[in-house]
Amino acid sequence: MTKLAQWLWGLAILGSTWAALITGALGLELPLSCQEVLWPLPAYLLVSAGCYALGTVGYRVATFHDCEDAARELQSQIQEARANLARSGLRF
Repeated sequence: MTKLAQWLWGLAILGSTWAALITGALGLELPLSCQEVLWPLPAYLLVSAGCYALGTVGYRVATFHDCEDAARELQSQIQEARANLARSGLRF
């Protein structure tokens, strides 16, 4: 099963549970305070998922490892290319 299918199944289960609780299809008498929290629950979950995604991206960017050897190699290749272009008559 692909990751997309897993996410879609999870969302379908959560969505159907939420819809069953909202419509009263299960026959449960929920207190008013629970009903008031239940209505905006998908929006809360969406905002929470967005915050988690933003935090994960921020953490990964903050802990990104630089490749010093690759950077030095790239700088030397740039210098070689500039010298080659300067010999061909291009001015910087």
